[in-house]
Amino acid sequence: MKFPKFTDLILFEDDDVIVVNKPPFISSLDERKGGEINMLRLAKQYTDDAQICHRLDKETSGALIIAKNPEAYRTVSMQFEKRKVKKVYHAVIDGTHVFENLLIDLPILNVGKGNVTISRQEGKRAETWFQSLKYFKHYTLVECRPVTGRMHQIRIHLATQRASIAGDEMYKGQPVFLSKIKRKYILGKDQEELPIMKRFALHAYEVSFKLPSGNDVTIHAPYPKDFETLLKLLEKFDS
Repeated sequence: MKFPKFTDLILFEDDDVIVVNKPPFISSLDERKGGEINMLRLAKQYTDDAQICHRLDKETSGALIIAKNPEAYRTVSMQFEKRKVKKVYHAVIDGTHVFENLLIDLPILNVGKGNVTISRQEGKRAETWFQSLKYFKHYTLVECRPVTGRMHQIRIHLATQRASIAGDEMYKGQPVFLSKIKRKYILGKDQEELPIMKRFALHAYEVSFKLPSGNDVTIHAPYPKDFETLLKLLEKFDS
């Protein structure tokens, strides 16, 4: 896999922070496997004291805040802790769902090894707001606004509504195949059809927070190619 140049990912930069548009399939931080490239390493090559202020799942693309010095890291981390950072995600979900400012507040329990479950007894508070943006025949584009920042929060909250993110097999989301939405789609003999997106359709679309300098900032991260392609094909064949 070809890695983008870090400078090409930058959406915003000042003396204290950088906001990048994280590509899919790159971890935010070092994973235990050691050798593979990740956003923290790329950022440290660009500026020595870089620290990642929050994480996005490996497959999730979008706005990621990186601090350039320890003071900035503290300032931004505090805002995350106090739930002052406003995050907006876009997801393509299975099925047609009308969410009109729907609040899901089901507690999430981290059971280890990258797995979470809903647990009213032992789980930690987790809240996400959902708003449908666009309807297709078999899918919906949804805006997700997590208030808390639990692991897999958006993914599992959507799954509880029978509205799993397309391609999110961990939570019963089905990959999107062109043959499913395009009429008279013919696959060549001996050809195996690949899904339109090779990951789950979740993108961190926007982030708003206070810069260490005191100014408020809202940064919007354009869709990556795969997400944009999926939406174009849904518009064309599934609307």
